[in-house]
Amino acid sequence: MADLPFGFSASGDGDDPDKKRGEDPFGLGSGGFNPGDLGQIFSRLGQMFSGTASAMASGGGGAVNYDLARQLASNSLGFTAPVSASTTTAVADAVRLADMWLDQVTPFPAGTSSAAAWTPADWVDHTMGTWKRLCDPVAEQISSVWTSVLPEEAKAMAGPLMAMMSQMGGMAFGSQLGQALGTLSKEVLTSTDIGLPLGPVGVSALMPAAIDEFSDGLEQSKSEIMTFLAAREAAHQRLFAHVPWLAPQLLGAVESYARGINIDISGIEELAQGINPMALTDPSQMEQILSQGLFEPKVSPGQTAALERLETLLALIEGWVQTVVSDALGDRLPGASALAETLRRRRASGGPAEQTFGTLVGLELRPRKMREAATLWSRLTDAVGADARDGVWGHPDLLPTSEDLDEPAAFIDRMVGGDTSGIDDAIAQLEKEFAGEAESSEESGGDGGSGGDEPPAPPSSSEK
Repeated sequence: MADLPFGFSASGDGDDPDKKRGEDPFGLGSGGFNPGDLGQIFSRLGQMFSGTASAMASGGGGAVNYDLARQLASNSLGFTAPVSASTTTAVADAVRLADMWLDQVTPFPAGTSSAAAWTPADWVDHTMGTWKRLCDPVAEQISSVWTSVLPEEAKAMAGPLMAMMSQMGGMAFGSQLGQALGTLSKEVLTSTDIGLPLGPVGVSALMPAAIDEFSDGLEQSKSEIMTFLAAREAAHQRLFAHVPWLAPQLLGAVESYARGINIDISGIEELAQGINPMALTDPSQMEQILSQGLFEPKVSPGQTAALERLETLLALIEGWVQTVVSDALGDRLPGASALAETLRRRRASGGPAEQTFGTLVGLELRPRKMREAATLWSRLTDAVGADARDGVWGHPDLLPTSEDLDEPAAFIDRMVGGDTSGIDDAIAQLEKEFAGEAESSEESGGDGGSGGDEPPAPPSSSEK
């Protein structure tokens, strides 16, 4: 499992084990970055990314060159045959059947507006917008940290060179993202395989080619496996569609964690204070400056707490999906339990989805919490029924905590005993927020803004 966040890589191919992590601030691998050798770097990139010159030029203005990422992912996939009409129909039938069964085990209505069978190239195209939101914060943080501590005189002297470095950084980040997404697109099974709503709202998407490969060696038939995965995808879509705060908060939490990644700038500041501005125009001295390992990321205690909250939320989503899918399929698919265990082992071993997510965003998911969350939801269903169970999703303050996952009995006892522990207040606050949003919309002439995709803003101090 990768332990460095997006934009960082370990030291190359192992030829020089004494190199420290972080020596390569732009993710270009071992050997460092030589501003005086841009021609050779561009030539090497040109060989690697045949046909990507236009992507480099058009997408080089941001912290990540997404045009390059898309082009590189596409090149790594090569030709992908379109999904046949019969397979597309089979996917749509599986999702429709799964939704019909899910209707019987959860009060949440169907959240799927359409079903789709995606090729790997389709997955890259349809999820790129979400990856931008996840990857931009840490890339922007890393690309800006150097210039933020330079004295003004040095900034003026280094302007043109820094612009080139920024563009190279965007290309390096885009290269890393493109390679990762090209690999991941061939291995994910559905659009929600890592628990995040990566694809368009309301689209239940399955990946037939990856499902065929996943099915090899399993005892269950491919149609049974497709139905099982369709049920998981449809369950995710229900949850995200009918818990309006969930997707924005989940993606916002990942974004916040990534944006909070800090770089220990004490060494950079010390270097910047004594730097000769003229050195910034000397490529050989710039190479020496950039090779001093000053860009290693630091995780703060606040981020550690944020990570635990995020992991708990991801675990609760996965556990709920496991519970309702198990209840929905029941005896209809005799192999459902075995398939669920296969997926748990896949997650526990750090499958491709988890590894890529850890590399790009710097987060790792803990399967232990997912298993415990499934146990909690299952026991809660037995104790209070599906309606009360799903009512817990009415507000984030109502959800079980990480401690509740470790000791679910107390949480279930509170639910059975009617001890809402502030639930009424939380619901009242949520209703107040929605009412305030509606009033603001009326005052502004009914402009809906984001169309309801974003959660309502909390009331200001004056409104309180």
